[in-house]
Amino acid sequence: MVDTTKTKLIRDYKDLKYQEGFGNHCSSEALEGALPVGQNNPQKCPYGLYAEQISGTAFTVPRVHNQRSWWYRIQPSVLHKQFSKASSDERYRYIMNDFSYSNKNLNLTPNQLRWQPPVDPTKDTDFVEGLITIAGAGDPGMKNGLAIYVYACNVSMHNKSFYNSDGDMLIVPQSGTLYITTEMGKMTVEQLEICVIPRGVKFSVEVTELSKGWVCEIFKGHFAIPDLGPIGANGLANPRDFKVPVAYYERVKENYIIVNKYLGTIYESDIEHSPYNIVAWHGNYTPYKYHLSNYNTMNTVSFDHPDPSIFTVLTAQTDEPGVATCDFVIFPPRWMVGEHTFRPPYFHRNLMSEYMGVIKGAYDAKEKAFSVGCSSLHLPMTAHGPEADVFEKASTADLKPVKMEGNMAFMFESTFFLRTTAFAMDDAIIEHDKNYYKCWQGLKDNFDPTKK
Repeated sequence: MVDTTKTKLIRDYKDLKYQEGFGNHCSSEALEGALPVGQNNPQKCPYGLYAEQISGTAFTVPRVHNQRSWWYRIQPSVLHKQFSKASSDERYRYIMNDFSYSNKNLNLTPNQLRWQPPVDPTKDTDFVEGLITIAGAGDPGMKNGLAIYVYACNVSMHNKSFYNSDGDMLIVPQSGTLYITTEMGKMTVEQLEICVIPRGVKFSVEVTELSKGWVCEIFKGHFAIPDLGPIGANGLANPRDFKVPVAYYERVKENYIIVNKYLGTIYESDIEHSPYNIVAWHGNYTPYKYHLSNYNTMNTVSFDHPDPSIFTVLTAQTDEPGVATCDFVIFPPRWMVGEHTFRPPYFHRNLMSEYMGVIKGAYDAKEKAFSVGCSSLHLPMTAHGPEADVFEKASTADLKPVKMEGNMAFMFESTFFLRTTAFAMDDAIIEHDKNYYKCWQGLKDNFDPTKK
């Protein structure tokens, strides 16, 4: 049985204020005058606070790419006790970042894969305990690659704080609002919103109901808004629509558990006060959130189906120009007006890995058995596309302008060859659709050499 006392909010999340802008240098203070004037590290900080810097990039990265923030807190982070390994703990048994070929707990297949939503937890499970690694590639120790998770949680993180040494985490809720307290302030993240928690920033997640969704963790770099090129100055995700929390602090003297993921292994430590004690901060290394309804969709107004890259919200680029560790792509409500055009996504074999999920409504290429909360994975050069019934219907449809409404699907697209975990193929925690391939078996041989 779930302890319902643990689904009550610990903190007040009403009428939260945010700062606007993507990648901006922001300043925030919860107590007037807490930010030092004219310098970062004075001999004595206002109100007896401690100065502490968090660096999301190397000190010597060019200024345009440099990310760091200065924190002014009641007590510094270093006060935690020694960490001890918790990897054998049942609570974190589904977290895995070892994607090496020597790992026998990984599945290697070129087949198309599809999953139902994760099963509901049968006991108290918080956000970190509810993470299930589905697939990944690379090595966090080499700062290269990514990991994809689903989550299912039903209780809040009481006196428990998590930070990830291995990478930034893009969180995509499907059901249930996440009430997130970070070291830099509070956010609420509901269905159709996303948030990014940068590497190293501590946070706690509170819930009031069963909550499910997805997480993409990148081991290298940070997410950015893609360049617009010929589109011009405006469109897609506009910088002003990204929301950054404002400073919040609590002066609580009681035991907290600090949970850390380091090279895919979970460690725990104790600290004798709340880690959310930053009274003021400034910088550009911050958590942020974004509402997907603000996405300004681009599409054809003439003919043919554009590549899905036109729906990219955020991208984390590799060292190869134009090639991403992860492109976060959405398929939102939009007008379909293409003339003499097959409008759903076309049949395709891609150099990239494509992991998809349905947040709301239906996905236009898969009308059957790909419902809300489901996920799919199409690996490099594995064929995929609209199922047989969708193809037949779209091939004969009256091509009037149609408004797609009430839908939202997403894709994590990556240059890496993803390997799935053994428990992603275990129907006990997430049902693997072994008959996925059958959705294409009804595609007919329509070839007639006498008809042009």
